[in-house]
Amino acid sequence: MLEGATARPPSDGVSSGSVSTIVLAAGEGTRMRSATPKVLHRLSGRPLIEHAVRAAAGIAPEDLTVVIGHGRQAVGEHLTELADRLDRTISTVVQEQQLGTGHAVSCGMAQLARSGAGTAGTVLVTYGDVPLLDADTLRGLLTEHRDSGNAVTVLSAVVEDPTGYGRMVRDTGGDVTGIVEQKDATSEQAAIQEINSGVYAFDAAFLGDALNRLSTGNAQGELYLTDLVSIARQDGLRAGTLVCADTWLVEGINDRVQLAKLGAELNRRLLLHWMRQGVTVTDPNSAWLDCDVELDQDVVLEPSVQLRAGTTVGAGATIGPETTLTACTVGGGATVVRTQGEQAEVGPGASVGPFAFLRSGTRLDTDAKVGTFVEVKSAEIGPGSKVPHLSYVGDATIGEHTNIGAATVFVNYDGVAKHHTVIGSHSRTGADNMFVAPVHVDDGAYTAAGSVITEDVPPGAMAVARGKQRNIEGWVAKRRPGTTADQAAQRALADRETTTDPTSDAS
Repeated sequence: MLEGATARPPSDGVSSGSVSTIVLAAGEGTRMRSATPKVLHRLSGRPLIEHAVRAAAGIAPEDLTVVIGHGRQAVGEHLTELADRLDRTISTVVQEQQLGTGHAVSCGMAQLARSGAGTAGTVLVTYGDVPLLDADTLRGLLTEHRDSGNAVTVLSAVVEDPTGYGRMVRDTGGDVTGIVEQKDATSEQAAIQEINSGVYAFDAAFLGDALNRLSTGNAQGELYLTDLVSIARQDGLRAGTLVCADTWLVEGINDRVQLAKLGAELNRRLLLHWMRQGVTVTDPNSAWLDCDVELDQDVVLEPSVQLRAGTTVGAGATIGPETTLTACTVGGGATVVRTQGEQAEVGPGASVGPFAFLRSGTRLDTDAKVGTFVEVKSAEIGPGSKVPHLSYVGDATIGEHTNIGAATVFVNYDGVAKHHTVIGSHSRTGADNMFVAPVHVDDGAYTAAGSVITEDVPPGAMAVARGKQRNIEGWVAKRRPGTTADQAAQRALADRETTTDPTSDAS
């Protein structure tokens, strides 16, 4: 604290826990070189802005406002959907012109005023492109802010390379006197390794007043939010910091290189979390998880596994190698190998793969099997039933303990509409069958290999639906004379005549 500064106690709102949050997410993000707004680029299955909003929502602020600008429609639509999932209000306000962080916070404060918040207590300011920042760190910042009675408290960090960040300037006594941006820093200031994360806790009354005193007298001609630290000092008020020991938490994203870097770090942390919960990860360098994946004890993740948003895996299941599952549910003890799955359910003890494709609406019951080179879509495969290899099962229901022969196709589309096929329990269908929907093969029925089933099959019946074989003798000699096939055929015929002629000399 500046010597002689007034000890400003927290306002009544702060002491009672009143907090409003402003998330700044209006920037264009030109260094991303993308048609997608920067804050909608994804990290571990979530857009950057969602990471930031979830962290802010984790401290349960009375008002949560996001300042948007570039890509406002797409960003706003995502925030509306996110508000429904979080079951809380998320307000948005548009920053029409990008005039600096001070201007962006002014836009946010105007929204808080309209909602009746932000005039007392604490205002927390954070960013939409700092995805690893978490609610625990924000709570720590708020605690430091309230306990110290600060007008402004900055979340800072000490980094090896501070390039691009504002530097925390301190006096000889160690008290913060201000923040200087990279472009405005002297060579001595540029050497400072303590950086400003851009995350602040403000006394609401001070913030509302001080924003009106910002000027554009700097290298970028913008209203710097960082100037509020020096303004607080000039007013004789407390300005403090909370130094974040984990520098990853305050690292922002400006380009694709940083996106990949932070994505790898977040994935590393997710894997560490699940390994400590009893999950085996054979090769952490090749396994990738989204944030909301849920894994039970004794799950095994083999190399080159990707588990994406909405996927849950039950106890003792093995996933991989080389498997990607999106929004899938895998039951305990199941095995899924070299498989692509999307919105599918794999029951306990079931077996999938290798080289299977489970599409939306697939449901494998307990101990069911989908084998090699099998594609399944909008189909239920009953307990103990098997589709072992080289088949397509679409829009179908298969009962329990039924076996589907190799190279079977469920012909579900007539060119206009999809139709459903039912195969009963304890049935056996032959290889190379075509089931032309809608058709029903009842319990205990059999179908012959090579059949095209177009009519219902009664319980216990054998369905044979194939043309009678006809052999045309001499066709190759007549139509393909002199070819290698003809030569081979002539040799085979000669050998046959020799072995069947009783007058031939076998000795």
